[in-house]
Amino acid sequence: MSSLVLVIHLMVCIALIVVVLLQRSEGGALGIGGGGGMMSGRGPANPLTRMTTILAAVFFATSMLLTILAGQPGVGGGGSLLDQLENTGGGSAPATGGEGGGLLDQLQPPGAPSEPAQ
Repeated sequence: MSSLVLVIHLMVCIALIVVVLLQRSEGGALGIGGGGGMMSGRGPANPLTRMTTILAAVFFATSMLLTILAGQPGVGGGGSLLDQLENTGGGSAPATGGEGGGLLDQLQPPGAPSEPAQ
């Protein structure tokens, strides 16, 4: 489910970028937005503005859905990294000096030397 929503989210991102770049500049500071051409009138502004609004709403909805799915225990990992460290007992390690047990020691693969070679 989350991979389907992620693919839709990425397609909406690309479409939103394209639609925003197609819009005509309205007197930018550099003065390069003027001139004639296909997008010279204000006629195309209404459909492009409407499409931008729709794509922005879909982008917001898929972002919220991905956030909700990431918080589900079976789907996205089940909580934050800090919650997972508390469950493994990583939160009670000494802050300075002493034995290992810090975050970096927990991230080392099994069988790796805990002390650097001198």
